[in-house]
Amino acid sequence: MLRPLALVLAVLFIAACTRVGPDTVRHDRFDYNAALADSWQEQILLNIVKLRYLDTPVFLDVASIVSGYTIESTISASGSIFPDLPGEQVNLGAQGKYTDRPTITYAPLTGPEFVKSLMTPLPPPAVLFLLQSGYAADFVLGIAVDSVNGLQNRRGQGADPRPADPQFYAVLELLREIQLSGAVEVNIKPMEDKQEAVFMVFQPRAEIGENGRALRELLGLDPDATEFRVFYGGAARGGRQIAMLTRSMLHIMIELASYVEVPERHVAEQRAVPTAVDPGDDKHRLIRIHSTAEQPADAFVAVPYHGHWFWIDDRDLISKRTFTFLMLLFTLANQGPTQNLPLVTIPAG
Repeated sequence: MLRPLALVLAVLFIAACTRVGPDTVRHDRFDYNAALADSWQEQILLNIVKLRYLDTPVFLDVASIVSGYTIESTISASGSIFPDLPGEQVNLGAQGKYTDRPTITYAPLTGPEFVKSLMTPLPPPAVLFLLQSGYAADFVLGIAVDSVNGLQNRRGQGADPRPADPQFYAVLELLREIQLSGAVEVNIKPMEDKQEAVFMVFQPRAEIGENGRALRELLGLDPDATEFRVFYGGAARGGRQIAMLTRSMLHIMIELASYVEVPERHVAEQRAVPTAVDPGDDKHRLIRIHSTAEQPADAFVAVPYHGHWFWIDDRDLISKRTFTFLMLLFTLANQGPTQNLPLVTIPAG
C-alpha cells in the first residue's frame, strides 16, 4: 500500500505545480533584483579598485533576463477489474519533469556609450536638481563638482593632484546652511535663443543674511542679486553667474580610488599608485575602502583583487551613503537614447 500511495502523492505534487507561472513572480522578482543589485555594486567597487592599480575598468550591463519554465507530467494506470482475485495487479505510474532555464543578455559598455556614460561631465542642472530633491548640498557638490567659480575641489590622484581650496569647503558649508533654512531653490527659465537656462535662487530671508553675504563674497557674486545663472565652466562672466566644472563618472571613480587602502607591499612593488594627496580628516572624507588578506565577515560590499579583499564596512554609514549615491549618479549619466550595442546572450541553467 505504501508504494501506490507514494505514487499518488507524486501525481498530486505535479498537479500542484501547474500554477508555477504566477507563483514564481513572488520570489523571482526579488531574487533577481537582489542578484542584480549585488553584482552591480561589486562591479562598481572592483572598477574603483582597478583604477587605483592603473587597470582598465570594464562594465558589463545586464540588458535583459528571460526566465523560462517547463513542466512535463505523465500519469498512467493499469489493472484488473477484479483486483482481489489471486494474481490480479493494479499498477499506478507518474512521471514529472521541471526545468528552470533563464536566459541572460549582457551588453558590454563600449564605444560611444562608454564615452557618454563615463567620460562626459554630469550636466549642472542634474546636479542641482539633486539638491532640490533633498540631498545635502555639501555632500552632492563635494562628490560631483570639481570647481565652483574657480574654487577647486580636492583631486586625490590623476594628472593634476591637489588639495581642495579651503574656500571651496567653506562654500559647501554655507550653501548647506542656506539649504537647511529652505531659502534656496533651482529654477529653469527659457532664454531669448529658445534655450533653457538653470538658475539658483536665494530667497531674501533674514535668517540667511550673514550666510548669504559670506557666500556671495567667496564666489564673487553681486551682493544685491538673489538669482544666479548656473552653467558649465571654470570661471563666471559676471556677478550674476555661477560657473561649475562638474565631474564625469570616470573622474568621480578615480577620485574615490584615492581613498582605497592599498596594501603597502603593493605600493612598494609599484603594482598600485600611492595616494598623491592625503584625504585629511574624516570630516571631508568621501569613502573608506578597506583591504584585508581574508574575506571580511561584515561587509556592505566586497570584491577580491590581487590576492586581497577590498570592502566597505557595513557599519560605515558615510561610505555606504557615498557608494549608494554613486549608483544614482550612474543613472543620471546614462540618459538619452540607447545605442545598438554588441550583446552576449548566455543560457543560465
